[in-house]
Amino acid sequence: DAGVHSKAWYAATCDRKMAEDALYQSNKDGSFLIRKSSGQDSKQPYTLVVFYNRRVYNIPIRFIEATRQYALGREKSGEERFDSVAEIVENHQRTSLVLIDSQSNTKDSTKLKHIVRVS
Repeated sequence: DAGVHSKAWYAATCDRKMAEDALYQSNKDGSFLIRKSSGQDSKQPYTLVVFYNRRVYNIPIRFIEATRQYALGREKSGEERFDSVAEIVENHQRTSLVLIDSQSNTKDSTKLKHIVRVS
């Protein structure tokens, strides 16, 4: 189960709108949570939701069947792969996560700093 269910940052019953509302309320750069993806697709089981610069980013977490690993966003060459979703979170608490705005194609980056709990 990717080791997510016992984690404070995992919002099991949260949909996209609830996640975005909770992050806008936190209003802190680097606020984040992980929710189940809307599509319930086994290849993209979770979504990392991050708040930065007054915006919310929904970043798909892909499951790579061949290696049984996880990766963020669209598939790209040389991408970072992780053995669990928890490893993705731990990694990006230490190193910045690149946020790409799909509308304006600008890039920002932030670390995952503040866990947001959805009640």
